[in-house]
Amino acid sequence: MGRILVGTCSWTDRALVGSGWYPVGRRDAEGRLRHYAERFPVVEVDASYYALPGVRNSRLWAERTPDGFVFDVKAFSLLTGHPTREAVLPGGLRADHRDPEVLDEVWARFAAGIEPLRRAGRLGSVLFQFPPWFRPGERAETYLRECAERTRGWPVSVEFRHPAWWETDRAEDTSALLAGYGMAAVAVDMTQTLPSSVPPVTAVTSPRLSVVRFHGRSTAWGTGSKEDRFRYAYGEEELAQWLPRVRRLAERAEQVHVLFCCGDAAVRAAECMTRLLDCEAGAGPGAGRVPRTRSAPASTPSPGRRPTRARSSSSSRSRGGAG
Repeated sequence: MGRILVGTCSWTDRALVGSGWYPVGRRDAEGRLRHYAERFPVVEVDASYYALPGVRNSRLWAERTPDGFVFDVKAFSLLTGHPTREAVLPGGLRADHRDPEVLDEVWARFAAGIEPLRRAGRLGSVLFQFPPWFRPGERAETYLRECAERTRGWPVSVEFRHPAWWETDRAEDTSALLAGYGMAAVAVDMTQTLPSSVPPVTAVTSPRLSVVRFHGRSTAWGTGSKEDRFRYAYGEEELAQWLPRVRRLAERAEQVHVLFCCGDAAVRAAECMTRLLDCEAGAGPGAGRVPRTRSAPASTPSPGRRPTRARSSSSSRSRGGAG
């Protein structure tokens, strides 16, 4: 049985910071992360979607968290084809994800930014959250292959926002495509009442990792602000329905990351899910918290610019996107 790590999609979310969850004396940058890491074993870095991650921040995050704690880092917006402000790009670069030179430079800087986490054994996954217009087809599969080439040696998870990827007649092919690249499929919990709703398929496509992200079940998914889309408080009964599925994922993957969006509702849901998992397993208080054993640092070289020789796609069967 693999480890089930429960956490949230950010520890710096404005609503969470303003909610009072962080106690007095631990509301600075260092105090917040240390407080969070004492309570959960995994967190998603949401800020890396909006701006390229920096080496200094990654180094500090590794230093301020205990052995065994991991960060799932969301890929920078340009790398998943989302609109990107030129103001957040290195000087002189255009926000054009179709320009090979721009992509090479952004990939290299992204790789350098997360390297301290990877070397410290703190990189749980790099999350590629593709936009709703990233639909199944030859162009999308080509880009997934390029991502696999550039991230060779990294733990990678993929979330599709277009529901066609996981519709019944396509789900098996999608699973095979991701499995061919060793990418972990991300299962999504969200409202199922909209045409854009992604079905909650729990495919295991990597033996190392499976990810479940709880977006909330707001019907404002396709219309409102980020807060409107993700403002949702899960009830215990709703979370309990996921327990068998999460356990089945853990039977097939070494780790399962269960992550909640957003604000203080996310930490409450994460606390509730942790309690439910502990109770189901008959574990004592605090089971599933971060162990104090040292994680082995990754030893693979860090990807950067485009490889000179592409890997064949025949190896497989085959603030926009926040949250």
